[in-house]
Amino acid sequence: MYDYSKAFRVDGKVALISGGARGIGAEVAIALSQVGASVMLTDVLETEGRAVVAKIKAAGHRAAFMKMDVSDESQWQHCIAATIEQLGGLDILVNNAGIERMQFLTESSIEDFRKILDVNVSGVYLGCKHAVTAMRPGGAAGKGGSIINLSSIAGLIGVTALGAYNASKGAVRIFTKSVALECAALQYGIRCNSIHPGVVWTDMGKHFVQNFVDLKVMPDFATAEATFKAAHPLGYGEPSDIANAAVYLASSASRWVTGAELVVDGGYTAA
Repeated sequence: MYDYSKAFRVDGKVALISGGARGIGAEVAIALSQVGASVMLTDVLETEGRAVVAKIKAAGHRAAFMKMDVSDESQWQHCIAATIEQLGGLDILVNNAGIERMQFLTESSIEDFRKILDVNVSGVYLGCKHAVTAMRPGGAAGKGGSIINLSSIAGLIGVTALGAYNASKGAVRIFTKSVALECAALQYGIRCNSIHPGVVWTDMGKHFVQNFVDLKVMPDFATAEATFKAAHPLGYGEPSDIANAAVYLASSASRWVTGAELVVDGGYTAA
């Protein structure tokens, strides 16, 4: 008989979470540690990242931190090697690191556009490339695994003044499917899926709402906040809502799921 009580556990697994210093990334790291994984957090925010690691360790779980710029290939190679050496393997990768900047198209620069794609798309590409290299048979970890790429509902629908971010998250969505199919075709034992959050009430989510006021699309924060909250039939999300989705995709409960786009948006895109 199938043991459902263990299906969502990841005991003995090792997870690497980019952008793990705050918000969704930090919550994913905490969630995976609570269901059995050893976690490596990476971020450019070292103080915040080490604070999350200290919190996880205080709860009795294994965790470590490394400073990493996800757009730098050599740093990815070093971090994955260090994760395997320090924590004993690599079974789960969560590509969470990302940046967002709202600008009207005519006011934006090609440099801004390239920077967003460099972090949000190249960072995911590099994470997938080197995680697959390590996870596949014969790799340094070599036991297969699960790759989870954080996209957004902005990878599914357009948003005013968010063209570069839309482009980047749309790229993550379709790139995920390519990685999933390739890993399945080559029988690597690696699944790859994307998560598409709506507005999650973190500092980044509040900043997103404030941008509509700063750009004079909406008159004030209260109006903007109420407008976006109303667009989510179930209200704003919390980081734990996304972390629960990541736990599912990391665990054996999703063993037959690859190339999927898991929309966790409180119903925003259902209309």
